Amino acid sequence: MLSEKESKRISKFLSYVLRHHPELIGIELDENGWTDITILIEKAIAHDIKLDQETLNYIVETNNKKRFAFNETFDKIRASQGHSVSIDLAYTPQKPPKLLYHGTAVKTAAFIFKSGIEKQSRQHVHLSVDFETAINVGSRHGKPFVFTVNAEEMFNDQFNFYLAENGVWLTDYVPAKYLANEIMES
Repeated sequence: MLSEKESKRISKFLSYVLRHHPELIGIELDENGWTDITILIEKAIAHDIKLDQETLNYIVETNNKKRFAFNETFDKIRASQGHSVSIDLAYTPQKPPKLLYHGTAVKTAAFIFKSGIEKQSRQHVHLSVDFETAINVGSRHGKPFVFTVNAEEMFNDQFNFYLAENGVWLTDYVPAKYLANEIMES
């Protein structure tokens, strides 16, 4: 059994290579972000990361943010979302809940309220289905701020939404007019 510290270290390593820099260890992601598990394990070991199938299974199953997913035949793995490398997650557009939430830091709130929520270096804007998750996301960047997004209205205005395997809602951009008139601070 992995210690919590070791599990977190390997999870961060996997996030880094599967979302941002697969070339760091010499793996390739296919057009949908999948990579072969056997090759991933070999390359990770070559870079002093103690990884085997059992450890990988444990991390995928126990990661509270469900950052990773196996394909249907369990021979490939990918990050569920958050990529800065260009891939097509092949998610089907779906109707979102009426309201979604976006957590950020207080220091960026005024800018976002004027310009909307942009995907920055990622492929999508990430939105949470509940306020608490958005607070947690925002707190990673400083004192948290949470925007309420009128997702239903955006959807009715032809914006696409996608639901990642881990329950995070994705869209390309949230114009400021869909943000609540009040920014809710935690």
